[in-house]
Amino acid sequence: MLEKLKICMKLYWQFFTFGSFTFGGGWSIVAQMKDLYVDKEKILTNEELFDITSIGRSLPGTMIGNIAMIFGHKLSGFFGGIACVFGMITVPMIILLLITTFYTAFQDNLWVASAMRGVRTAVAPVIISALLGMVKSAFKAPPFYVVAAAMFILYFCFNFSCVWLVVIGAVLGLIICEYYERVKKIVIA
Repeated sequence: MLEKLKICMKLYWQFFTFGSFTFGGGWSIVAQMKDLYVDKEKILTNEELFDITSIGRSLPGTMIGNIAMIFGHKLSGFFGGIACVFGMITVPMIILLLITTFYTAFQDNLWVASAMRGVRTAVAPVIISALLGMVKSAFKAPPFYVVAAAMFILYFCFNFSCVWLVVIGAVLGLIICEYYERVKKIVIA
């Protein structure tokens, strides 16, 4: 019991840190998770992080809240998930409380607006690096490039529903993996 509490406190602190230094949404937190949990602590593989991200992205609610809950649950059960979610939202909640309290003072402040533009510019490379790191995990066989291109076209050119894209992607993933396992005798899952 004490060991689980220690793990939960560690998770809370790690996600508190993520939430403290994250601007630009969930993808920058995913980049920080990759750096800590895949590259440094090696408690996740790129594939596992990609799977957690894919599931978190396709569930209702905020992507990063879902990812935090799934990851925390994987490491320390239900309370580990709760610790990650609360750690991640603590700092943003405090900041939002302050901003909403003093909204009129911040609303037209040139310094605040300029700082936020700079933050948005700095976030782009962090998000791109996370994306590039996970691309290798997603495209384990050439057909997955075709699926990604088709999903991109369906979404951007035909305004296809994200829900259907996820369903179609899952079905095509099953078919492709089954083909590779049965015909080519290669497991790519």
